[in-house]
Amino acid sequence: MSFSICRVQWEIAAPLLQQIREKVFICEWRIPEKIEFDRRDQQAYHMLICDDDSQEPVATGRILPSGEISRIAVLISHRKKSLDKLVLKGLLEIANELGLDEIFINSPLEHVNYFIEHGFYIAGSVFMEVGMPRQRMACKVKQVALVKCYLTH
Repeated sequence: MSFSICRVQWEIAAPLLQQIREKVFICEWRIPEKIEFDRRDQQAYHMLICDDDSQEPVATGRILPSGEISRIAVLISHRKKSLDKLVLKGLLEIANELGLDEIFINSPLEHVNYFIEHGFYIAGSVFMEVGMPRQRMACKVKQVALVKCYLTH
């Protein structure tokens, strides 16, 4: 099985990006649609992975100019293929191009130690995001180990 990964603009690829995020975040996680698709999608840089055989979109993620990485979503049928690492690698390339010194991700509490083990540090207090406790985890772009991201909203 092979995959194509590319950077896409929201204005052009929104239907494909929405298809993945609807299945993962709205159907699986039960996140309301009005929260899932926000104004920041238009400001963000997006990565899209498609299955070369079926041409179907299977994974996505975004990075904001602020360095926030979010909306990493992989269809359940493809989660054992490390596509999240490919998405993160693409987002890190964008962070480098933007000249960002640091990135951050809002981690589920159960994954905080995992991110610490991979060079991230705790940045701020625990907060609630879409009804789930989260911890902001930050890391210098140059120090990021390509980690398994888990799905991040």
